[in-house]
Amino acid sequence: MNTAGINIIDLDTSSVRELNASLHSVAEAPSAWRVLNPHGKHSLAVGLEAAHKVLIEGHAGYYCGGMNKAAEITVRGQCGKGLGENIMSGAIRVEGNAADAAGASGRGGLIVIEGDASSRCGISMKGVDIVVKGSVGHMSGFMAQAGHLVVCGDADDDLGDSIYEADIYVGGEVGALGADCVEKEMTPDHAEILSQLLERAGVDCPAESFRRYGSARKLYNFDVDNADDY
Repeated sequence: MNTAGINIIDLDTSSVRELNASLHSVAEAPSAWRVLNPHGKHSLAVGLEAAHKVLIEGHAGYYCGGMNKAAEITVRGQCGKGLGENIMSGAIRVEGNAADAAGASGRGGLIVIEGDASSRCGISMKGVDIVVKGSVGHMSGFMAQAGHLVVCGDADDDLGDSIYEADIYVGGEVGALGADCVEKEMTPDHAEILSQLLERAGVDCPAESFRRYGSARKLYNFDVDNADDY
C-alpha cells in the first residue's frame, strides 16, 4: 500500500519474504517505507542496495538490516542478535536496545543504538562506525580490525579482546580489558573524529569525557613469550 508517497507493509498480512522482495524490487528508485507489526520477526530489511528510508514500527528479531548497502533503517523498538551484520554502508538506528553481536563484521556505514547493546557488540568490525548511547556487554570490539566503536555508558569485561586497528571510545566505566587491548592517548585528531561521530549520532556529549582504547600490537605475530595470551 502506498500512502502519500510512503509504501506501507503490514507483517500481520504480509510475510517477511514479501517485505524483502518488495524492497529489492525497486532497487533503482529509492523510496520511503513503513513496516507495521513486525512482532520480533527475523531478517527484516536485509541486503538493501537502494537508498530506501525504512521505518520499522516495533521490535525486530535476528539480523535486522543485515548486509545493508545504502538504506537508512530505523527501528522503533528493540532488536535481536546480529543487528546490521556485515553492513556495507548506509545507516541503521535502533531506538531501544540491541542483543548480541550488533554490527558484527561491518565494513562501513553507521549504526546507532539509543539504548544498551549486549555482548560482542562490534566484533570483527572492518570499517563500520557504531555509537551506543547506553552500555555494552562483554567482549565488545573482539577482533575489531577497523572502524570506531563509541560507548557513551559503561563497557563490560574483555573489551577489545585481540583488537587490531579499530578505535574504541568509552564515556563510562570499563571492566577488565581483553587481551592486547590498552588505554591509548586521546589526541586532538581522535577527539575530532569522535566529535563528528557523536554529532552524526545525535549525541550531545563532549569528546573530552571519553577515553580511547586500542591495540598494544603485541599479538600481531607469534611470540613464544606471549603464548599464554593466544
